[in-house]
Parts: sequence; C-alpha cells; structure tokens
Amino acid sequence: MNRYVIIGNGPAAAGCIEGIRSVDGDGSITVISAEEHGVYCRPLISYYLEGKTDLERIRYRGPDFYDRMGCAVLYGRKAVRVDSAAREVVLDDGSALPYTSVCVAAGSSPFVPPFEGLGSVREKHSFMTLDDALALDKVVTGSSRVLIIGAGLIGLKCAEGLCGRAAEIVVCDLADRVLSSILDAECASMMQKHLEERGMRFLLGDSVERFEDGKAYMKSGTCVEFDVLVLAVGVRANTSLVRDAGGEVNRGIVVDKRMRTSVPDVYAAGDCAEGDDISSGQKRVLAIHPNAVMQGYTAGINMAGGSVEFDKGIPMNSIGVFGLHAMTAGTYEGEMYEEKTETSVKRIFTKDDLLKGFILIGCDERAGIYTSMIRERTPLSSVDFEMMKKGATTAAFSSDMRGKKFGGVV
Repeated sequence: MNRYVIIGNGPAAAGCIEGIRSVDGDGSITVISAEEHGVYCRPLISYYLEGKTDLERIRYRGPDFYDRMGCAVLYGRKAVRVDSAAREVVLDDGSALPYTSVCVAAGSSPFVPPFEGLGSVREKHSFMTLDDALALDKVVTGSSRVLIIGAGLIGLKCAEGLCGRAAEIVVCDLADRVLSSILDAECASMMQKHLEERGMRFLLGDSVERFEDGKAYMKSGTCVEFDVLVLAVGVRANTSLVRDAGGEVNRGIVVDKRMRTSVPDVYAAGDCAEGDDISSGQKRVLAIHPNAVMQGYTAGINMAGGSVEFDKGIPMNSIGVFGLHAMTAGTYEGEMYEEKTETSVKRIFTKDDLLKGFILIGCDERAGIYTSMIRERTPLSSVDFEMMKKGATTAAFSSDMRGKKFGGVV
C-alpha cells in the first residue's frame, strides 16, 4: 500500500488529496497541518474581520472532507526534515512518517524587515492566516489606531477588513504607489483614491526608520502614533525542506510540469513552488489560489502513479475593495488596447497572435474568458477579436470553439 505524506493543509494540499484519490482509493494519506484548522479560503479572512462571513463559510471543503478522503490529519504539527535516503518525513517532536511519495505544500511566510525597535511593539501582527485574523479581531477596537506596513494585496485587504472597526488606519509603503507589483501609477492612483474616500490615509514612498513608545518614526520625518501594527511587507516561499534535502530551489521550490522536485518522489505545489508561467515563458512562484489547487491536483495524480502535466500556470491577482474590483493576469507585453473612464480601466495586451495579459479595474465582466484564452493559448485569429476587445462575449468564438469550450450550451 502506498503511503502519501502532504506537508501543509491549504488549497494545494486539498488539491493533492483529491488528485491522489482520483487514482488511488486505498493508499494512506497523512496531512501535516501547522494550523489547527481544516483547509479554508485565505482570501476570505478580510471578510471575516468585516463580519461578512463566518468560520463555517470560510471553509474551502466541508467538515467531512478528510473523512471522505480517508486522510489522517496531524494538526498543530510541523515537518522539520525530509529524509530522502530513509524516505521519511521527520516531525517537530522527533517522530517520523515513512512515505512512498511526499508533497511539500508548505506555502509561504511573512517577510519581516529588521526595523529598529520592532521588538518593543506589543501588538504586532501578520495578515496571512485565519489565526492572524482571529488575533486582530480580538485586539482592534473602535478606538484603535492601526498602522499597516505594506500597500500590496495583503495590506489593502487587511485595511478593508478593519475599516469601520478602528478609529484610524494608516498604510505606508516604500513604493510610490499602492499595489506596486501589479499596477502602474495611473491604475494604482484610481485604487488609492477609492480607498482614501473611505477614510484611509497613505504614506507612500516612505518607510519606518524606528519604533519607540507606540510611535513609528518614518524616514521622511513623519511620526505615526499607533496601537496596533500589521506587517504586510511581503512573503517568502517556504523552501527549506526541499533545499535541506538537496533539492533545487530559487525563489521557490523548482518543479517540472508534473510538479516533481529534483529530489526523487518529492513533489511541491502552491505558494512554495516555482513552476512555469506560460504567459512569460519563465519560471515563477505563482502564488494564487487557483494555481495552487491545480498544481496540487497534478502532484497528487502523479504521486499515485498517474501521468499528467500542469501547463496552464499564469500569474493572476484579484482584489476588491469597497466595491471596486481590480483583476490582472498574465504579462503586460506586446500591443496594448485600452478603454478607460474616470472610474474604470480595461487594458488588454496581445503579442504573437495570443492574448498575453490584462488589467481590469471597475470592469471585470468576462474576465474568466480572458483568463481562459491566456491559459489555453487561444489564437486571436481564431476569434472575432474586435468583438472580444469590446465585450468578450461568447459570440466572439466560432460555433465549433464554443462547443469545445462551453460544452455546446451557448
């Protein structure tokens, strides 16, 4: 009987479980979960802070998921070593789990810069996990002054979740704009204005020099008084388990299209893995929920003796703040088509008869079709692209292609 070990318990792990069971209904599956929770949707933790969802609805799979899949879950435990020679995963209590194959789905960890005086800050938090959200839920009150370091996806979602619950929210970032990793100055300005209208204050192009007595002294000379600090500077892939086992790592754990690492019978998936970005032709960490699930599912099938490749990985981001949604995917190269108003932007990037990427702010209709075209490498010459640019309706596809893509229902 095969023995499968999955390190991590997020969406990539859930996908891996389902991939294994699609091939092998009998092998044992053990999940090592550092968190005390079953798999849940991390993008929903800001909505939990807002009171728009609860702990039941935040689940990614139902409460009977592990029982149905025949899995044993070790909650509150950590893997400290993958011993490829002994074919064992060593846990933090010194015990070891033998494996036939293992999937490292260990995710990422917050990056914390060495700010002077940070150790003196009593209420400092990250915002990556459900436990982070639960901790903030306990300490933030109507009189709290919250300082968020980082104006990226994580920082802005945290700000949205706390807006209305705190007396003041200040967001600072060394970059000169919000969402600097995915938006240019013009698009970022639109998002920032929308947030400022809801009462948030931004200090951009600025960073903390030191913390002292409940104050953050900025490099610009500004002083920010705060009660609660949220560190959302960035994340780093958890690569050490594979690196220490002799495997190849860059910014993430290097995997092939079958999600295999360079260590025999060791796979990786999710935010810790560095796979192929088909939109740029480069290897990248594609830290987004859908990619994690598909990578995990691919790994699971191959771990169980199947043969399948994941060749549809692309960078994607989606954030909605106070009703304004921004979605991006792929790469921003080639010829750009643009439509914009005071409250919306649509940019579509094409090259070599392919849709390469898009930016949509305030106009996310049909984003799924654009994403599918990038993933499937649909030739633009095979669709009515002029119609596609305007509305991306299914009528832009030929009847044969509609049948293949949509099962003949449109």
